[in-house]
Amino acid sequence: MKAFKYIFVLSAAGALCACSDLLETETKSSFDTQTVFSNYELAEGCNFGITQALLEKANHRGRYHPYVGLNTDIEWGNNWSNETDQANNANRQAIYGYDLLPTNGEMNTSGSSADAYSPYYTAIERANLNIKNLRQYGNIENNADMAYLLGEALTLRAVMYYDLIRAWGDVPFRTEPISDDIYIPKTSRDVIFKQILGDLEEAYDYLPWPGQGHATTTDRINKAFAKGLYARLALMASGYALRPADGMVGTGDAGSVRLSSDPELQQDVLYPKALAACVDVIRNSGMSLYPSFEQLWRDLNNFDLTAAGTGREVLWVFPYGNNRGRWNYTFAVRHDGADQFIGATAGTSSRGGSVGPVPTMWFEYEKQDTRRDVSCVNYIWEYTSPSSTTTAPVLAGLDTWYFGKYRFEWMENYPYSGGNDDGFKPPYMRLSDVYLMAAECAIHSSCASVDGGGLDNAKNYLLQVRKRAYAGNEAMAQSYVDAIGSADAMFDAIVDERALEFVGEMLRKTDLIRWNLLKTKMDETKQKLNDLNNWTGDFSYLAQGDGYVYYKVEGTKLEMYGLGRDEQTAPDATWIPYTNTEGEVSRYAPCASDTESPKFTTAEINRLYDRDPDTRQYWPIFQSVVDNSQGQIHNDYGY
Repeated sequence: MKAFKYIFVLSAAGALCACSDLLETETKSSFDTQTVFSNYELAEGCNFGITQALLEKANHRGRYHPYVGLNTDIEWGNNWSNETDQANNANRQAIYGYDLLPTNGEMNTSGSSADAYSPYYTAIERANLNIKNLRQYGNIENNADMAYLLGEALTLRAVMYYDLIRAWGDVPFRTEPISDDIYIPKTSRDVIFKQILGDLEEAYDYLPWPGQGHATTTDRINKAFAKGLYARLALMASGYALRPADGMVGTGDAGSVRLSSDPELQQDVLYPKALAACVDVIRNSGMSLYPSFEQLWRDLNNFDLTAAGTGREVLWVFPYGNNRGRWNYTFAVRHDGADQFIGATAGTSSRGGSVGPVPTMWFEYEKQDTRRDVSCVNYIWEYTSPSSTTTAPVLAGLDTWYFGKYRFEWMENYPYSGGNDDGFKPPYMRLSDVYLMAAECAIHSSCASVDGGGLDNAKNYLLQVRKRAYAGNEAMAQSYVDAIGSADAMFDAIVDERALEFVGEMLRKTDLIRWNLLKTKMDETKQKLNDLNNWTGDFSYLAQGDGYVYYKVEGTKLEMYGLGRDEQTAPDATWIPYTNTEGEVSRYAPCASDTESPKFTTAEINRLYDRDPDTRQYWPIFQSVVDNSQGQIHNDYGY
């Protein structure tokens, strides 16, 4: 029924949803503006149109999400070295390596597919129209359902501006439908932050908790997400970022990494508000963490967005249709050609694995951490022959890892059929994010005496995430948290925990920017890659082993043995030794006497960034957009 309503509204009343305020004469149509926005089902369809604007190949679906979070200290691009596609991979590496120019061939697109930037303003225009008309015609004071639609539209507009800011920094800003001023310059993000934070505070009153309203029994916007998004925006607004000098936005100013000078956006002001929002979600939303980290991701890949009997962990997913979106197509464990999971129509074309964890990430986890083998995968589904559509996973090589959270082989309810779209709905925010934001706020000096604040409360928030990760070894989680004795130690633990919990979810870059740790952490990772390359530092234990890796396959899962710190002797005979391309048993892990072990070249290590990431924290607005802006838009940050 929802799909029917959506098509009906966009076809019969879509013009009114998109441009109702431009009509100057009264129409006799039953679908005039007042009719649409005083009728729940018609107005609801207009809200659906907000996110629909982002579904073309070159924008959110195919260009924004695959690139916006890369590279970081925990995630990087894998497809840079494909020699058959050098031109495109040079463009992609420029994005990954912080050397993106406004003319980049991957991003500077136009026409029917638009680009990664412009459709956000289509979505914002639709949100602005809906907000204005719902206020005027929705009778929101007396109609809870119409009030919900207003809260949803306000929250979705905040999502759009959050996405724009995290990618481009300062951007043009509108809160009213377009009249005559089609072309406008950029606005300081401080102005935008204050508006959308206020919008979310208003939306709180209109939105029910998950499951407490008919719209929030599905994957729609709810109060928990609005409050979680408020916290995320508050931490971002009051954190560090590359900013033009005050009053210099849109002038070409190179900017500097600094805090906002706006008194309303200081940490002392925003951290207590962010903590209160998080604590309200934790105590009152009815949500809870999945008991099993693996089952969470199995269910998400299987399009099951609820956890029977345990509440909901996911506050909101980006609402791709079941046959739309290219998330697994980009991020899933790699399949090299047609097989039983990606369909015969894939032929010899690969799916998934364009990006993945940096190769050192798997080693950051303790063996008992159940997130390790879910998050970081070192195998590939290798194409065998044109006549075979059944294959098994094989080891991928020490220098190439994949995000195991995303797997075609876990898509059972909606099996992937081999096209460019897979329908996976990426989680935009999970409850574990709220717990860790609460912990971060709780240790700030402004929250010491606030309800839910202080180090002890922060330790409890962290413990909830840690205990789920160490299911079956909860005493290890408790011991780890008990040993944290100061706010500084807690902050360091949060920085580490967010990496372990959210690898592959494209949150890390924004976190590192607001902490002023982007280049610092990426330099640490470069050193770790060098240590892995030379079997020194934390990886010296690998050179002391025999260098062999063994594996076994159980169902759709490949388990490795031989890379762990206590895995230096051969396991039992049920494990299969790694063999090279000639079928010979061969060393896989580094070994001092083995000159052919997989190693990283200097070029591979240095590709983590090609330019100083602190001077390129944000993308430029693309040349096609600048050229069409009637001289209103100019790039800052030295572009």
